[in-house]
Amino acid sequence: MFEEEALIKEFNFKAIRSSGAGGQHVNKVSSKIELSFNLETSLVLNENQKQVIKLKLSNRINKDGLLILQCGESRSQHKNKNIAIKRIIQVLKSALYIQKRRIPTKTPKAVVFKRLKNKRVNKERKANRSKPRLD
Repeated sequence: MFEEEALIKEFNFKAIRSSGAGGQHVNKVSSKIELSFNLETSLVLNENQKQVIKLKLSNRINKDGLLILQCGESRSQHKNKNIAIKRIIQVLKSALYIQKRRIPTKTPKAVVFKRLKNKRVNKERKANRSKPRLD
């Protein structure tokens, strides 16, 4: 597919201040990570892979061709960086995954026969429930 280590070198990281609860610590520390990946200038991905990613992730890529992902789950900048890397690699792998084409199989004769037999049995059972004709 692609080499993860080489791809990680192409990522740009930016530390920003995290939002939400956390008291005074949040106001002092930039622990949230913003990871950006320029799809156009990537040397790891080939042109075909770039096109597939553009199609499948068109709603996540901005007009500059950047795929941006933010992570502020942890209070640690290093943990957030690792989480962001794992997430973006997982997103790229899922975009490049090609699902196998399903080959429709023929229904076995035994299964068809069993279904028709059950229908016949049900028909007879319901016919026996009706009131007898006195003609």
